[in-house]
Amino acid sequence: MYNVLLVDDEELDLEGMKQFIPWTELGMEVKGSVNNALSACEVLDQHAIDILVSDVNMPYMSGLELARIALQRKPNIRIIFVSGFQEFSYVQQALSLKAYNYVLKPMDDNELIASLMKVKRDLDEDIKHREVEEAYQNMIPIAKSDLLLRLFEGEDPSDRDFMSKLTKTHELHRMKWPVRVAVMELDLLSRTDDNDRSRLEVSRVFLKQLHEAVSAGGIIPYCKLNTQRIALLLEADGIEAKIAKLLDSAQRRLNLTVTTGLGAPVHVPERLHESYAQAIQAVEGKMFLGKGAIINYEEVSAEPGMLDSRMLDAHMNALMKAVKEYELVQIYDEFEGLFRSLTSLRSKFTVHNLTNYIIWKLDQHLSAMNEDLFELLGIDIRNLDILLQFETVNDIRRWLLYRVFEISEKLHQKNSTKDSKFIRNVMKTIKDRMSENITLKDIAQHFSFSPSYLGFLIKEKSGHTFNELLVQLRMERACELLKTPGMKIYEIADQVGYRYLPYFSRQFKEKFGMTPLEYRKREQ
Repeated sequence: MYNVLLVDDEELDLEGMKQFIPWTELGMEVKGSVNNALSACEVLDQHAIDILVSDVNMPYMSGLELARIALQRKPNIRIIFVSGFQEFSYVQQALSLKAYNYVLKPMDDNELIASLMKVKRDLDEDIKHREVEEAYQNMIPIAKSDLLLRLFEGEDPSDRDFMSKLTKTHELHRMKWPVRVAVMELDLLSRTDDNDRSRLEVSRVFLKQLHEAVSAGGIIPYCKLNTQRIALLLEADGIEAKIAKLLDSAQRRLNLTVTTGLGAPVHVPERLHESYAQAIQAVEGKMFLGKGAIINYEEVSAEPGMLDSRMLDAHMNALMKAVKEYELVQIYDEFEGLFRSLTSLRSKFTVHNLTNYIIWKLDQHLSAMNEDLFELLGIDIRNLDILLQFETVNDIRRWLLYRVFEISEKLHQKNSTKDSKFIRNVMKTIKDRMSENITLKDIAQHFSFSPSYLGFLIKEKSGHTFNELLVQLRMERACELLKTPGMKIYEIADQVGYRYLPYFSRQFKEKFGMTPLEYRKREQ
């Protein structure tokens, strides 16, 4: 809808225009109809008027003077004059104001409608031209980014047409070489708390402010990589001061940090892709070096270290012992030992593999205690995807440490109840006589209960039948013995109460998904 303002000191003519012109069918809406130019100026202040239909000769201020004021406020406003005067001087002035028509009174409605339709067509065309121009202007940064990104990602610099476009678009010839590629990445501080929409909004504001800072900083070619990353081409001289200045502008009014990775200096465009790859590797080094810093490629280019699997298993076994015994200081120390080894890895992939290994070992140890990892934590296994989103090793360590403390606390609460003391006594008796062909009747006699009543108590207090508890404890002990070098598997089976080796192997595989031999090989 286009907004129309009607101005005429003749009330009948004004009312006639309002009533007899099909404004809605024309795609127009009358925002004001007034009988003098002064009131018309007030309407122009209050509404965005697209079309002004005005009488020429009015008291206090003529329609011609009103038109001049309207054009000063909105140069693209369309004007149609209506008048009972046909003197050439009026018409000449109207034409000088680029009026669309000069309709004589008494008015023919069809003539005014025809003029309005001509104005509408012109306004429609103007909107189309603006949309095309806006689309073109919006495409320019995308095209510029695409050219630079193609070079960063290895486009053949010997392509003269490509290099000519790139040099002209980004003014590479005006830069002082050597130059370095910098990759800035927005550190999202609260990934676990913020929703996706708020994170995207923070990212949008940051990138907008960074764009403004880059545009004001002279010749700084850049391209957007994703919603969190931007790659810039900066002259090597004084580069860290330039980055600090850019970030100071880009981070205003935002509570966030930015990590910047710097590639090595290069002297020719043909090697920019090398500096770009190094900058990507450097910014990803925040996993180990921390967020909010400028990281040079040299700091992350060392060969990654190796993990000692025996050391990992020793830490995990000590960790689980501390978890069972509610030794919080020991839990912390073992976690520090586990994660200290990660500082030399320099590989996100290896870090995530180690994290999965820790989760798996926790689950395995807890399963041997008849406990469920995810039930204890009250989380769904799919929620572990959060570990892939953390940006630093310390973020992962803090999250896991908190969860392990939580597990130890819940196990401690369970073991502190009166009922659990009874179950612990039952379990101790079973463990002491595990190598025997022990039955529920044997344990019932030890506690002076009838077998049926003891069976009921065990099920009531532990959630497992006697046979389930017996098998669980035998399997747990078998796992411990399988880690002992030199012991034969049949000897281990005998020590945990199995006289028939195939039956032992079958029950072990049902419990752990592998044979005793496979378990031993994996642990060694």
